[in-house]
Amino acid sequence: MKRFAQLFEELDASSGTADKVAALVRYFSSAPAEDAAWALALLTGRRVKRAVNYTQLYAWAAETSGYPEWLIGESHGAVGDFSEVLSLILPPPTAPADLSLREVIQGRIVSMARHEETHKKAMVLKTWDQLDQRGKFIFHKLISATFRVGVSRLLAVRALSQVAGVAQEEMDHRLMGEWSPTAEFYRSLMRPPDEGGDGRGVNWNPYPFFLAHQLEDTAFIGENLGPVAQWQAEWKWDGIRGQLIKRAGRVALWSRGEELLTERFPDLLETADRLPDGTVLDGELLAWENGRPLPFADLQHRINKRQPTGLLFADVPVIFRAYDQLEERGEDLRARPLRERRAILEGVVRRFGGPLLQVSEVLEVASWEALAELRSGSRDRNVEGIMLKHLDSAYGVGRTKTTLIDSPQRAGWWKWKVDPYLVDCVLTVAQRGSGRRASLFTDYTFAVWTGPQGGEGELVPIAKAYSGLTDQEILKVDAFVREHTTGRLQGGGGRLVEPRLVFEIAFEGIAASPRHKSGVATRFPRMKRWRTDKKSEEADTLGFVKGLLAQHVRSSGVKG
Repeated sequence: MKRFAQLFEELDASSGTADKVAALVRYFSSAPAEDAAWALALLTGRRVKRAVNYTQLYAWAAETSGYPEWLIGESHGAVGDFSEVLSLILPPPTAPADLSLREVIQGRIVSMARHEETHKKAMVLKTWDQLDQRGKFIFHKLISATFRVGVSRLLAVRALSQVAGVAQEEMDHRLMGEWSPTAEFYRSLMRPPDEGGDGRGVNWNPYPFFLAHQLEDTAFIGENLGPVAQWQAEWKWDGIRGQLIKRAGRVALWSRGEELLTERFPDLLETADRLPDGTVLDGELLAWENGRPLPFADLQHRINKRQPTGLLFADVPVIFRAYDQLEERGEDLRARPLRERRAILEGVVRRFGGPLLQVSEVLEVASWEALAELRSGSRDRNVEGIMLKHLDSAYGVGRTKTTLIDSPQRAGWWKWKVDPYLVDCVLTVAQRGSGRRASLFTDYTFAVWTGPQGGEGELVPIAKAYSGLTDQEILKVDAFVREHTTGRLQGGGGRLVEPRLVFEIAFEGIAASPRHKSGVATRFPRMKRWRTDKKSEEADTLGFVKGLLAQHVRSSGVKG
């Protein structure tokens, strides 16, 4: 535990990539396998299920420290990080023990989740009495399921590849799919390539996904991408990115989030089972009916049903739209240019596909201007815009850092999304952020007026957002929140804010939602700009927002 707490501090204090990787290499080179496996799980985004709630921690901390709960709450509000507050107010250990990370997670947190509150309290108090301040801080992060650290999966993979002496791409592939944080898994993961890889059947895993950059400036196209004939243009589908795999007579469907979805879409199995062994297709899982995509919410309904029924198949039919082939009869095709992979894909789907397995359409245009015209009609087709892929590009790993196209092999993929919906909203609630932003109010709720025009009726929330502002703007908003708080929300640390600040909120989609007071739900909302030129009574109305919903329904041909 001490070793992992030290790693956390080093990562949190480092801003440079090289320093973070060096710290990770030191840790994975020296940590016991049973601890390294759990550390790897945490650093690659896996969460330990919350074992206790905040109410329990407040009460037990007050009892142990002697401080009243209200004072702990005020300290939490001032510091912003509850784990840090507890680690500071709790007394030093009287029975210090060098607990391993595995013992804390598996022996304490995971096991206590199965017991009653009295057992949980006894286990928490015992752990507090054994850990030093740094250990308590990490323990609180884990037990409350709030552990985060400024390390991407890419950096963890880079460090592991250095320790194991294998290529970074190979290590990334080994970590794809499902695995358990055990010492056996970690030892097999670190085996050199000539000893059989990670020892858990790598060929059942999906490949790391190749991701696209967001194309923000249309002018970038003409200046940097060259002739349109060098690029493959496709619609950007609003579904679930996935890989459809057929190996050794078995079919698997993996999402980009490394979730195995096969059992939730058994209607795809018969079609996929016709594929030759050693086939891996990259594509989009879509809710589909009458030759066009259905809203993403319909697909989400299918996903949430772990044991879908035949009736649900009929209500929400799906297809797999393939746009790349990564493996043919066991051969890895990723290093080949896209034009070759596409030809192979079209041949495979032509011979073995069907109504549920189709090839994504290539948009044939003579100029960038013609492609821009097609993009302008994206919402009429219920798609998000256009994907651009260089015909000579290999299938990479993750999101490339290339910003200019200086060679075919480094040519990235680009997503040229349709212009978002824009609504001027009033900030009404602010909550503290996490990690480095834990002491700042950075997460906001935005509302519009219910009356016939701005300033009339009441403000009803339509979106929550935390991205889009500069650091300087965040500091200004934080200062405003502190000076203009009108009340506090229970249980979340949020503050009601005097409704004076107006922001232009951008979002990709909108849908009717009976669960929300406004009756609408926005998809991927973000702050586009702070409208310092507008007063709150000039913000938009719910009628305007519902007009966007009606427009979206008409253009997409879906039910509102």
